[in-house]
Amino acid sequence: MKNNETLKNEVLEAIRVEPLLDTAQIKVTANEGIVTLSGTVDTYVKKRAAEHVAGKVSGVHAVVENIKVKFGPDDTKTDEALASEIFKTLKFSPDIIMDSISVLVEDGWVTLAGEVKWSAQKEEAERAIHRLSGVRMISNNICIRSERDDDVEKAAIENALLRNWAIDDEEIEVSVLGNQVTLIGKVHSLYQRNTAERIAWNAPGVCNVHNKLTIEYADSIKVDNI
Repeated sequence: MKNNETLKNEVLEAIRVEPLLDTAQIKVTANEGIVTLSGTVDTYVKKRAAEHVAGKVSGVHAVVENIKVKFGPDDTKTDEALASEIFKTLKFSPDIIMDSISVLVEDGWVTLAGEVKWSAQKEEAERAIHRLSGVRMISNNICIRSERDDDVEKAAIENALLRNWAIDDEEIEVSVLGNQVTLIGKVHSLYQRNTAERIAWNAPGVCNVHNKLTIEYADSIKVDNI
């Protein structure tokens, strides 16, 4: 496992070379593979980008994200104005049925709730609004309620893992029970773990994914069930 100082510097460098974050004031600490991000950014998009970049660095097995979004005077909005803009954005998103989603806004913190049929619809609802100015945080509590009566196809998930360049699928076992998917095995980074879960969620009919993948590095130090 990388020592704390080395891991900290590699995460800082990854953030520095990310164009979206070139002026961001982000601090990094590292402790036994757990990286904590703090500081301020001026948009929610940058907050999420920093989390994503840090999670892709080799040796990172967990990210604690404490970055604050601090708006400039031109980006500050009332909750009422932000809620109205969110509603209009979701209403005109072709893949989203607005009647199935509810929105709560409190001091720029947006909570999405409701039910959709596909994981892609849940992701699209968040993606549609995450660039809106005035958003400080998004909690995506939308549930997946598939209308499919047949079981999830295990082979479809296994083939999708096989096609993804970032995944060593030989280390992953896929278990399916009805509409529930369980991933068991080993991966080599937090990024691979999250990617495998996202692939499983995208399979038709999936209502829940239990991600039991462990992260195992070259020096055989293992981190279980983050």
